[in-house]
Amino acid sequence: MSPAFSLCVYCAASHSTDPVYAAAAREIGHWIGARGGQLVYGGGHHGLMGVVADAALESGAPVVGIIPKAMVEREWAYEGCTELHIVDTMHERKRMMAERSDAFVALPGGVGTLEELFEAWAWRQLGYHDKPIGLLNVAGYYDGMLRFLEHGVSTGLLSPDVMPLVRWDDQAARLLPALLEEARLTRSNGRLAEL
Repeated sequence: MSPAFSLCVYCAASHSTDPVYAAAAREIGHWIGARGGQLVYGGGHHGLMGVVADAALESGAPVVGIIPKAMVEREWAYEGCTELHIVDTMHERKRMMAERSDAFVALPGGVGTLEELFEAWAWRQLGYHDKPIGLLNVAGYYDGMLRFLEHGVSTGLLSPDVMPLVRWDDQAARLLPALLEEARLTRSNGRLAEL
């Protein structure tokens, strides 16, 4: 049976000393499984990536991991994924993650998470896709970035039209249903673009 939805999660491949971030990753993994969904993510077993994958699997969700060969060689791959796709490049990884997903959500993370989030956001702005994007602002992690982006809008260098393309929330229980409802409406309108 096909999953009810496919959610791409971007998050850190490392752990924080603050357990609030792992708790949020666990909540998302359990939420996906409890609602018959599928997790699509970067295929790693370290950090928040491993936490969200473990939680999804525990809750009965299929987990699709997509990881570049160079990371597999460093033993970063999570062999417990339902599907583990090994690709040659980061570009292939991100393209495949996007193709396999109905919506995207970013949890707290580092440079890689930010790069994935901003690429999905830029693709949406340019019309390469119209899949919803969410940012889970756990414990104010992204407050500084939001202020910076608002500053960019105030200077005129960042279009105000870009900001509504990403939903911000500090509660997964509000953010995830909103993303999936937007994805459902987009599909029913037949407007999902090819990536």
